[in-house]
Amino acid sequence: MVKARGMRVRGGKTPQLRKALKGWTEAKTERFLETLAESCNVTLAAESAEVSSTSVYRRRSQDATFRAAWGKAVATAVAALEMMLLKRALHGVERPVDIKNPEAGVLTRYDDRTALALLRMHRDTAVEADGDVDATEYQEAVERIMARLSRLQERITGTVETKGAVDRVATLKWLLAR
Repeated sequence: MVKARGMRVRGGKTPQLRKALKGWTEAKTERFLETLAESCNVTLAAESAEVSSTSVYRRRSQDATFRAAWGKAVATAVAALEMMLLKRALHGVERPVDIKNPEAGVLTRYDDRTALALLRMHRDTAVEADGDVDATEYQEAVERIMARLSRLQERITGTVETKGAVDRVATLKWLLAR
């Protein structure tokens, strides 16, 4: 069985087993990907791994496994950046009122452009989550809940304290049926 490591796609053809690119070790690969995930900066990540930027891009074009790991690292960095921007947009950034006089206090500033950009990015998701549920989905949910309540009611009838529990289940069923 051939391991995925060392598999590279060349010219859109089928994968071929080839030697790994010179200068790359497992430690360098990990260091590059970790730095890329933290910084989203290819040049900085290449320097951290002690490889050239040219070598990094060449490996990405020839090594499908490395290309996939690169994509995951960039996705991690972008998610962290988005969270940082979201935090700043929601909570602001404290800045001194007067740099020369630290006792003058601080002022919280909000970046409206970033907040607006984040609103545009997430508006559809928020509207979808807040939107009305169509009648079919509602009815299906009610039927599933009613079926569970019926099973619960059947299970409860065999216990000592059945009266109160059965009444609660019956009340829930009545409320759902309305």
